[in-house]
Amino acid sequence: MQRYFVQETNWTNEHRVDVTGDDARHISKVMRMKEKDQIICCHPGGKSALCEIEEFTNEKVICHVVQWLNEHKEMPVEVTIAQGLPKGDKLELVVQKGTELGAAAFLPFQAERSVVKWDQRKSDKKIERLAKIAKEASEQSHRTSIPKIHELENFQGLLRFCESFDHKIVASEVEAKKEAPSLLSDMISNINPGQRVVVVIGPEGGFSNQELEIMGQHGFLFTRFGPRILRTETAPFYFLSVMSYHFEELR
Repeated sequence: MQRYFVQETNWTNEHRVDVTGDDARHISKVMRMKEKDQIICCHPGGKSALCEIEEFTNEKVICHVVQWLNEHKEMPVEVTIAQGLPKGDKLELVVQKGTELGAAAFLPFQAERSVVKWDQRKSDKKIERLAKIAKEASEQSHRTSIPKIHELENFQGLLRFCESFDHKIVASEVEAKKEAPSLLSDMISNINPGQRVVVVIGPEGGFSNQELEIMGQHGFLFTRFGPRILRTETAPFYFLSVMSYHFEELR
């Protein structure tokens, strides 16, 4: 069943909702739905409802709520992916698949070894594009909320952004090469449902020694993501898969 995320102002009350914009056009022109067809509408508060279409106008699709659903689609731990700017369209892949795997938010940041540089104009367009990808991936994966795409930060901005998190984890190539590395499983055992976790992943060239030293001084914990060296766009999926298995499957 088609799922749409509807902004709060479009909910008249708990019984009526209007779908507007691109989603309304998708319902009427692409899906060619009719009155009495049903869709799922997601409220920004994280709830979702089975809705029936009552009427089509030029600007909106008017629906009434048939039933509020009891869905549990969000990871019990809030995971934010802080991703050093990678080359090409890799960040789009990270957002799309990371959304499907349950990430709560994404923060792109400019690392010392990031080859890609965003100016303000390019950054605004990129963030808008990533937000659209996150919305579509949330609909496809039947989530009840859309991950937030934060504005681009520099390294100092990354440090400030991470201050409020319960756990700050860095994917470290150095740890992967050690004979006795810090294990991700040990760190996850200290994480509890309801807590906020940020995982920081470097760009293709990894982190500089200075960046690693500064993060260590700010309370970040370094760990390996398995014994192999992962590409920058693979590392977020590894972490999210491990978190999902631990908190959603091991019950």
